[in-house]
Amino acid sequence: MRISIAAVGRMKAGPERELVARYLERAAGGGKPLALTGFEVSETTESRAAAAAARKAEEARALSALLPEGVRVALDERGRSMGSAAFAERIARWRDDGRPAVSFIIGGADGLDPEFVAEADLVLSFSPLTWPHQMVRIMLAEQLYRATTILAGHPYHRGD
Repeated sequence: MRISIAAVGRMKAGPERELVARYLERAAGGGKPLALTGFEVSETTESRAAAAAARKAEEARALSALLPEGVRVALDERGRSMGSAAFAERIARWRDDGRPAVSFIIGGADGLDPEFVAEADLVLSFSPLTWPHQMVRIMLAEQLYRATTILAGHPYHRGD
């Protein structure tokens, strides 16, 4: 099953981008024997529309064009919270159910379009706090790596 991240905005070169790349590279290595592949990021530019609703709708269309057929997980502070083990189990269940891909979607500065969120298979929250988009990418990449270690029985994960 292919794992991907689709995000509004482009990360500049620097330590944040390097950290995302490092975790995704580790996830790809650990995911291969688990039939988890991809672990790549697709970016779209932020909308320049004047109104927030128009920006979110435009960004939703651009994000939709990036997504492969499969599970869609929208990241939103109003979403469901889950521990790392449950996150890993959910990914494994989708894989075992024969889903071809899972896309994790990170919106722009205004968040994701409500209709786009409503169509997601899962709305996931890392916290009710608002996080910078670069930090969300880092946290998501680390959790994807952590999921591969949990599924492989590797000792990296020591929590829940």
